Amino acid sequence: MMEPVIRVDGTGADPCLGTVRLDWPKTLWNGAMIAGTIAALFVATWQAVAMSLVLTYATLLVGHSVGMHRMMIHRTFKAKPWLARTLIYLGTLVGVSGPSGIIRIHDTRDWAQRGAFCHDFFAHRAGFWQDLAWNLFYRFEFARPPLVTIEPEIADDPFTRFLDATWRWQQLPLAVLLYAAGGWPFVLWGVCARVLVSTAGHWSVTYFCHNPHLSPHPGRWLVEGAGIQAANLPGLGLLTYGECWHNNHHAFPESARIGLEPGQTDPGWWVIRAFERAGLVYSVGIPRPVAARDDLIERA
Repeated sequence: MMEPVIRVDGTGADPCLGTVRLDWPKTLWNGAMIAGTIAALFVATWQAVAMSLVLTYATLLVGHSVGMHRMMIHRTFKAKPWLARTLIYLGTLVGVSGPSGIIRIHDTRDWAQRGAFCHDFFAHRAGFWQDLAWNLFYRFEFARPPLVTIEPEIADDPFTRFLDATWRWQQLPLAVLLYAAGGWPFVLWGVCARVLVSTAGHWSVTYFCHNPHLSPHPGRWLVEGAGIQAANLPGLGLLTYGECWHNNHHAFPESARIGLEPGQTDPGWWVIRAFERAGLVYSVGIPRPVAARDDLIERA
C-alpha cells in the first residue's frame, strides 16, 4: 500500500475566513453545458440518451471514482503507467477540472472539513440550491489560504501538465467522434448533458454525504476533531460507484474499497479487483489496523 501524502499545509491558514466569489471561467464553462443540455432536450433520441447515460456512468466510475479519486488523490493503489494515464484521462473527460485542479479542490475541502470549524462553502451548510450554485459558478477566496503542494510525480509529469492546460478542450476529440456516430444529438447528449450531469452528480454525493442529518444512516465512524463528519447513503452504491459509503471513506481514506460492510455495493472496488486479478494494479490499500485508529471513534 502506498503511503498517504499530505499536500496541504494549513500553517497560518484559516478555513473560515474568506469570500465566495463568482468564478467567470467556471461560470462560462458550466453555463455552456447548461445551454447545451437545454438544446439537447429538443433533439433527443433514445439512442443519444442511452449513449449519454452509458458514457456518463463509465467515465465517472472508471475515470473519476477509480482513477482520480481512489488512485490519484488517495493513492490507494498503483497501476501500470499506461493504465494510470488512461484512468486519469477518462477522469479528465468527466469535465470538472484537470488532474491538478481536482486534487486542489478535493484536498482543500478535506483539509477544511477535518478542522474544528470551516466556512459554509466547505461545510455544505448553505442549503441545497445555494450550495449547487456555489459549486457550478463560484470559488472560495481565502483571506489566509493554505499552501497546497502536489507531489512532483504528478505536478511535473508532462501528460498531467498537458491535461491541466487543455482539460476543457479534451471534449473536442470526443465531440468529433460523437458527431460521426450520431450527429448533433450525440454531441449535445454525449458532451453537454454528460458533463452537466457528471458535475451536478459529483456535487450531490458531496452535499448529501457531508450533511449527516439528511441521511438515514450517518455511519459507524466519527473522525475525532473533525467539524464535518461524513454519512453513508444506503441503497445508492450502484448509482454512485460506491462513493455513497462516505462515512467509511472519511474513516479509511487509505482503503481502495469504500463499501466495507456486507451489503455495501461498491462498483469502483469491483473494477479495481478486476484490474488486480489481471495484474494491472498492485499495492492495493485496505483499512489500517485497529492499533492505528486512534483518530476514530466507533459509534455504539
